[in-house]
Amino acid sequence: MPRPRKEGQYLNVKIDLDLYHELVEVSDEAGQTKTTVVERALTMYFDDYKKKQEIIRKAEEEAGE
Repeated sequence: MPRPRKEGQYLNVKIDLDLYHELVEVSDEAGQTKTTVVERALTMYFDDYKKKQEIIRKAEEEAGE
């Protein structure tokens, strides 16, 4: 039985071949689709980015006081 389709947006990217091979290796090892691995990696990156931006914003506010 096929997986139910999820709501989403297609994203076509061209990545370095070594990075692609690592993506395939990780997805195979984890038993996940490449889409799942990329989504989780992007989520982790964006969460980290937001935290760093918040730290910078707070430091700038404290410096301005």
